[in-house]
Amino acid sequence: MPSNPRHLPRRTLRRAGTTVLLLALLSACGGGRDIDAVATPPAASCSVDDQKAWLVRYLDQSYFWYALAPRPDPAGFGNLDDFFEARLYDGSNPAFPRDRWSGWSSTESFQRFYGEGASMGYGVSVAGLELDRDGSRPLWVRYVEPASPAGLAGVVRGDEVLAINGRAAGELVAADDFAALTAENEGDTLTLRLRRAGAERTVVLRAAVFSLTPVQGVQVSTTPGGRKLGYLMVKDMVSQSLPAVDSAFARFRAEGVQDIVLDLRYNGGGLVSTSARIASYLAGPANAGRTYAQLRYSDRASANNQRFAFDSVAGTSLPRVLVLAGRRTCSASEQLVNGLRGVGVQVELIGEASCGKPVGFVPVQSCSRSWSIVNFESVNERGEGRYWDGFAPTCAVVEDFQAPANSAADPLFAAAQARADGAACPVATAGGRARPLSATERWQRGSARPDERQDMIPQ
Repeated sequence: MPSNPRHLPRRTLRRAGTTVLLLALLSACGGGRDIDAVATPPAASCSVDDQKAWLVRYLDQSYFWYALAPRPDPAGFGNLDDFFEARLYDGSNPAFPRDRWSGWSSTESFQRFYGEGASMGYGVSVAGLELDRDGSRPLWVRYVEPASPAGLAGVVRGDEVLAINGRAAGELVAADDFAALTAENEGDTLTLRLRRAGAERTVVLRAAVFSLTPVQGVQVSTTPGGRKLGYLMVKDMVSQSLPAVDSAFARFRAEGVQDIVLDLRYNGGGLVSTSARIASYLAGPANAGRTYAQLRYSDRASANNQRFAFDSVAGTSLPRVLVLAGRRTCSASEQLVNGLRGVGVQVELIGEASCGKPVGFVPVQSCSRSWSIVNFESVNERGEGRYWDGFAPTCAVVEDFQAPANSAADPLFAAAQARADGAACPVATAGGRARPLSATERWQRGSARPDERQDMIPQ
């Protein structure tokens, strides 16, 4: 991998007329060469029949599970989405769970997210998944994008959601239906009835394009035991996060931190090159050049196998890394944990088990859709991968959504402080993970918003 991957020229690569998104407008790449995973000729047109024919060719050429996937007759399906679902690997081989990750998004949304570091919508996330359809418990705002309509309207983590667009929170949780939080178009409205400190209010949000804030909460604090502790939350593995990451680790070095807390509890992944860069800071200079990740394609596409190496950044040389994780820690963020462990770095996971997605995509565009269909699996230097059930926490802690992240009241952060001081992990309470985010419907079904992507993309 180049020592400064951000200097790679911006480009969109075309293979026989089909656009491989590697990515237009992006300048953060890694792996040292172009990807040619897609040699499939383009569709003759954007008609349903031509798109189905193109999809058959693409899956046979580039799908990781091409040999195990069902092969229904395309003529039996009247629309592309139903045919696509029917063609995905169904879990028939005990070595692999069913493919619950392959999906698509609009090319406009995809390019906005990875090319511009932006999203379109309301910018508010709730802790509905964590309730596991138990409508008896409160529904909390768990995360707000600072520059989003929700952030600008003063919605904050810990607000209790009483209703969304007139539907009671208990009804939404029971139905596992939070599609209203995903805007279809700019200008769409979302009405939230909220309660904070006993006072109720109604907030009307208008969907807009806003810049993501992928790195937040950078701080250096002192633990109860007197150790200097560096903290940063990385929400998205996008190239736009790297300047803030570089600045954070420069500060940690300057202030002589003795432990680092990397908060990935809401990080669904992103670019392998970005996760490798962050991991390089944590692995330290001694591991520069060693394997961070190996991306292994199917036997039909094995010429595309890639190796990502730890970079020679001025990183840390600390005895361990404390990672805050949970059911939404997914894909390229799990890859970071696996990559560090592969070179012997002690990684303590505090929180809940991660989502379990050791596979990734080389997105391809066809007729305004960006298809992210599983192309490869990721393993570390020791060949370890296939963590389908996620990584179990070494310190199991249940999140308190009313507590500001990285505050003394935040159970995950408090546990990290205790571990930095050498104290035992707090006794776990009830309410641990039952379902990871990756078990929900795919992007096009509306339950996982465009800014909650579960991605592992090489470049």
